[in-house]
Amino acid sequence: MKILKSRKALSPVVASIILIAVTVAVSIAVAAWMGALTFTFMGTEQLTISKMTWNWNDTPTLRTFTIMINNTGTKDVTIQQVLVNYGTLGVTQPTNLPLVLLSGTGTSLTVTYAYTNGTNYDISVASSSGYKYTNAFAGGQNSG
Repeated sequence: MKILKSRKALSPVVASIILIAVTVAVSIAVAAWMGALTFTFMGTEQLTISKMTWNWNDTPTLRTFTIMINNTGTKDVTIQQVLVNYGTLGVTQPTNLPLVLLSGTGTSLTVTYAYTNGTNYDISVASSSGYKYTNAFAGGQNSG
């Protein structure tokens, strides 16, 4: 019985071409995966207070202000709290917080606060990510 040993090994040129093709395919797959991660995790969060309206009442505990908040970032933001001079306040309208604000949308929040006309206040909106977006306003001075 005779065993044939006539198998030829692949030439070095063919082996090199196969190795390069596999490397390019893996590189394209990794680049696509990394690109998808970038778009998923790298959105920006940005809130702006675009308008402030003070609502006077002779009873200080019934005074309110309304702020218009816009989400100008590329990802949705959860509003956790509204603060005046860095102290937490409750929101009376439209609902209690937290409130999800979709990218490119806006909402108004009405807050009960015994403000004084002419006094400066730092109004902040805090997100669930820990960021605070603050504007300064003078009590009773509507701006927008």
